[in-house]
Amino acid sequence: MRTNLDFAPLYRSSIGFDRMFNLLESASRVQSIDSWPLYDIVKMGDDDYQITMAVAGFTDEELTLTSEPNLLVVEGRKAGEEDRQYLYRGISGRTFQRRFELADHVKVNGASLANGLLTVDLKREIPEAKKPRRIEIRKAHSAWSEPRQIEDAQRAA
Repeated sequence: MRTNLDFAPLYRSSIGFDRMFNLLESASRVQSIDSWPLYDIVKMGDDDYQITMAVAGFTDEELTLTSEPNLLVVEGRKAGEEDRQYLYRGISGRTFQRRFELADHVKVNGASLANGLLTVDLKREIPEAKKPRRIEIRKAHSAWSEPRQIEDAQRAA
């Protein structure tokens, strides 16, 4: 059973979350989910993440990683397998494309392939200008606190 969520009430009380609401709406519209290749997403630290994908049978030349703003695309494409005649095929070598939505300021640090597992290291790097900063509260001059002298004592005489 699928229910459509209405995010309109949240727009009234939140500012700057438009992208998140759009992601939630698009995720709720996804009809079929391809579960191949299998993968894990692990949080390694406060700002460090790791994606591990099971890509048995693929070499590093057959895999392509593309990093776009807020998106990581992993593609696998086997070449030269059309001429083989399989009696049984249990190890899938089909073409795939897996997309991972990345939060703002999450960057791909590197990738490695070992023992049929593709590992992608990610890190959130918040620019200094975007980090929280303390705002100084200045003392305001109140009209009620001290009377101000309008004329100088020498000029009044």
